[in-house]
Amino acid sequence: MICGDNLKALDDLQKQGVKADLIYLDPPFFSNRHYEVIWGDEAEVRSFKDRWAGGINVYIEWMRERVVKMYDVLKDTGSFYLHCDWHASHYLKVMLDEIFSERNFQNEIIWSYKTGGLSEKRWARKHDTILFYTKQDNFVFNVIKEKSYLDDTFFKPWQKKSKELGIQQDNKGMFRLVSPRDVWDINVLHPHSDERLGYPTQKPEALLERIIKASSNEGDLVLDPFCGCGTAMAVAHRLKRKWVGIDISPTAIGLVEERLEKLGAYKGKDFEVIGMPTTIAELRVLEPFEFQNWVINEMRAKQSKRLTADKGINGYYEKTIFTERGGIQIKQSDKVGRNVVDNFESALRRGKYEKGFIIAFSFTKEAYEEVARVKREGLDINLITVEDLLLGKVKI
Repeated sequence: MICGDNLKALDDLQKQGVKADLIYLDPPFFSNRHYEVIWGDEAEVRSFKDRWAGGINVYIEWMRERVVKMYDVLKDTGSFYLHCDWHASHYLKVMLDEIFSERNFQNEIIWSYKTGGLSEKRWARKHDTILFYTKQDNFVFNVIKEKSYLDDTFFKPWQKKSKELGIQQDNKGMFRLVSPRDVWDINVLHPHSDERLGYPTQKPEALLERIIKASSNEGDLVLDPFCGCGTAMAVAHRLKRKWVGIDISPTAIGLVEERLEKLGAYKGKDFEVIGMPTTIAELRVLEPFEFQNWVINEMRAKQSKRLTADKGINGYYEKTIFTERGGIQIKQSDKVGRNVVDNFESALRRGKYEKGFIIAFSFTKEAYEEVARVKREGLDINLITVEDLLLGKVKI
């Protein structure tokens, strides 16, 4: 797993001579949405942004730059699957025709699903598009069979020849094994699915299993340059493929680690993680929500449920026999001053917290003086530098 911009990561893979048998990518869609989610264990928050201020042309050029590098990393016999939706699928197909050549376009796969939310103004938008390309005519494709159920009007005239026609029966009815069409009816993850990790763009393993089984063999290398919560990695591992996952988010990489460990794969033994932030300089340039996740995880705390509207409390501790009820405020800045301490004091008293922690890169002399005053008034506030947190010097 590589934590970083896939543009640089793909360059590095090419320089190392890495070649993928299969590339699957589920990049940010051109949906102009911004939403935030807290993971189920309340230790991480992820902000999803696919806003493109310059419009569709900026989005396509951003994608083109990356797909060109993916093309270079893909084996001549390899396969490429790009997952998108109605917002930009037509623009992306034209771009892919230019890179792969329209003669190497194999399928426009429609992933059809049922979810809530129906429009009264138009047909419900209930499918994604997966564009399947290869680099040449010679590529891996393993034919997969699925059950096609027969209705009585079709079956009765051929009932006597059912064995010859390969007709079988299960508890749902009579069926034949057929090759899948390019329209796939695969359920989305329902809210209580064992697979669900709370990741808004998470795809079902059944979808990735079909792609990986069809377009790779055991021992082949699967690459996902926008790996997110790691569905492609988990399925590839389970199907005995090698894999490389890339994501710019340390939060996502940490989530994939946990997911793989549940499958019996362990860091250092079965896979390596490259590029996670380990220095002050790297922490300074993290996205704000990533920096917040890092701090919350290091503090062994929980995320504030209010997210961006947290009213001064980014994280918290529940009261236990060992720990007072505490609030955490995170500042990705230097020279945090008196006013921050004053505002945090108000937030703690309003939330009836007994203790508080402010984490920043540095604090002013006035901030420390204000903390001393607050402590004399019975509220325990502590100023913690990112360096001390990074070096493991902080004890709660």
